[in-house]
Amino acid sequence: MRRLFSVVLPGIVLLAAGCGPSRSEAPVQEQTAAADTSDWIVLFDGTSLEAWRGYRSETIPPCWRIAEDGTLHCTGEGSGDLITKEQFADFVLELEWKVAPGGNSGIMYRVTEEYDAPWMSGPEYQVLDNAGHADGNDPKTSAGACYALYPTDPSAVRPAGEWNTTRIVVDSAHVEHWLNGRKVVEYELWSEDWNARVAASKFRVYPNFGRARRGHIALQHHGDPVWYRNIRIRLLNR
Repeated sequence: MRRLFSVVLPGIVLLAAGCGPSRSEAPVQEQTAAADTSDWIVLFDGTSLEAWRGYRSETIPPCWRIAEDGTLHCTGEGSGDLITKEQFADFVLELEWKVAPGGNSGIMYRVTEEYDAPWMSGPEYQVLDNAGHADGNDPKTSAGACYALYPTDPSAVRPAGEWNTTRIVVDSAHVEHWLNGRKVVEYELWSEDWNARVAASKFRVYPNFGRARRGHIALQHHGDPVWYRNIRIRLLNR
């Protein structure tokens, strides 16, 4: 189900306005600032999970629910990752998230369902309490990183229990991770650098990791409470 914003979310506008220029940022910035926001597709507005389903499932895993405050909440109990029903190729994804102390989750993109879990096919934007989780000791696994491949600036994240704003830009092979208005990761899929990093990582055993040119957006259940809100996506190169 597609729902279109009639207003620009204040937190998202601040994110766009505070970002410096980059290869794909300028046109996105201009469009976000414009009065016409009809290109945004709302994936979660606090009232419905119609755009989502479980990974390799047609239903929503019981651990994911809409909380009383209108956030998308993973309780940390049980199991099951959440993915979009639709698949996306080139896009800008914006959302907000927070985790419980010591919490861990992730946002994967261009996910396929050929493997047992989303992280085996789709690169991951790390969602983490850096101060309370061991992964926060390594910039490659800290909040905002392309998990285990490209390091982030660990200082960009806010403490557990506070909301963080995220933007993920996927434009053909070009990928950017933004965290709280700062670009913390930038890389080129399928480049020599990308291939070398994958070959030296745990992802090397999955031949199609990061190879899909379109796929699902996935939200990871990692056994910890996590909250998401204001999830929306803008398609590029249509």
